[in-house]
Amino acid sequence: MKKTRVFLSDPQVLFREGIHFVLSGEEDFEVIGETTGNEEAIAFIEATPPHIAILSLHAARLEGIEATRRIRRNLPSVAVILTMDKTEGELLLAAIRSGASACLARDADPEHLLDTIRAIAKGGSPSAEELLQPGLASIVLNEFNNVAALNEQLDNLLASLSLKETQVLSGIAASDDIKQIARRLETDEEAVRNSLKAVLTKLMANDQARSVLEAARKKLPAKAKSPSTKGARGSDYVTRDEFRDFQETLMAGLRSVIGDQPLKS
Repeated sequence: MKKTRVFLSDPQVLFREGIHFVLSGEEDFEVIGETTGNEEAIAFIEATPPHIAILSLHAARLEGIEATRRIRRNLPSVAVILTMDKTEGELLLAAIRSGASACLARDADPEHLLDTIRAIAKGGSPSAEELLQPGLASIVLNEFNNVAALNEQLDNLLASLSLKETQVLSGIAASDDIKQIARRLETDEEAVRNSLKAVLTKLMANDQARSVLEAARKKLPAKAKSPSTKGARGSDYVTRDEFRDFQETLMAGLRSVIGDQPLKS
């Protein structure tokens, strides 16, 4: 039997060992390593990639959301499960944006943990099921509406929803169940779930792009001040060459996130 390789990271030893104990009793799982911190976890994962990494959302030096971003950016074949106190609200959405394949409450039943890992191992996307919550679907719709306005300034570099994806999320936000949505769109439930998976991919792509934009923004020199003497150069004035260097760094970073499609500069 081909085993699913799992890596564990959590600052609470008893909690981590509890997960290890649950997995060790199953023939289809193999825990290949564990640590107390997400920084150490990333170093191990990059050297010996597991199929699934179970990380703590809250960690002292590297929070789970940023750790997930890094893993999904550099090792997209590694799925990440984030553990947190409660799987709800903005924190849940932030975890989903970062690329987490699933989010589990720390008091989750062991059987739910096993079912979640097995679903991911088979190519499933438990995070997509989270989008079936009306409140979360509404937040995601609003987020993509905001992206539409931002895209006007970024030559449409960020991902936007298709008409079908918008209809699916709108139906969920209105508290329709998946059968009602499928019937209204004259499709099946699998197609609706596939639309939710596409939404997840776009949320993650936009989250990665925003990270690049924020990192590049921090490197942009301060804006020019009015020089005290006509013709003099202020000490923090941005030269054309400095801005061009910043622009090239920004565009290269965005290409690394969204692929090789041509970008306007």
